[in-house]
Amino acid sequence: MPLPAPKARYTFADCLTWGESQHIEIINGEAVMMAPPTRIHQEILMELSRQLANFLEGKKYKVYPAPFAVRLLEKDGDAPDDVDTMVEPDISVVCDHDKLDEYGCKGAPDLVVEILSPSTQRNDRLTKFNLYQRTGVREYWIVDPENKNIQVFLLDGNALHPHEVYSEKDIAKVSVLDGCFIELSKVFPAE
Repeated sequence: MPLPAPKARYTFADCLTWGESQHIEIINGEAVMMAPPTRIHQEILMELSRQLANFLEGKKYKVYPAPFAVRLLEKDGDAPDDVDTMVEPDISVVCDHDKLDEYGCKGAPDLVVEILSPSTQRNDRLTKFNLYQRTGVREYWIVDPENKNIQVFLLDGNALHPHEVYSEKDIAKVSVLDGCFIELSKVFPAE
């Protein structure tokens, strides 16, 4: 499928017309193309998703790996043409089932994980960080494959604050999921 035709403002209605193989986010009406992920990115994504899914088995909370549409600013009654921000976090954990619909998540997930790549680093650390903070994401993980660490930010009031930095040998605590711990030696295996 060809790239979407240039427009002044994209909406979620546009996203619904694009092919599933297109990985494009829209932020404040601007389309942001995403490069295909690397093999290491996908291995990290799968292991984090696996550990989260194992913990959540039998619970009402859900984990969704990308691609998964998150419409952070959508309000009840909004039509797809009204929504000009849709992101696809690498991993989303949603604790409120009412936020889920046939397209993905309407509102902020409780936990968002972004895995850095050279092409997304600025977007994940600045643009998306500010967006997640503004919309009330309770816990935000930035995974750095190159340095084999995870920076954890927790929402306190209206701001995401640094909470912890975990290295490849640590066991990371998921604060929004009581009793959930992630073995990082499996996320960042020795090569």
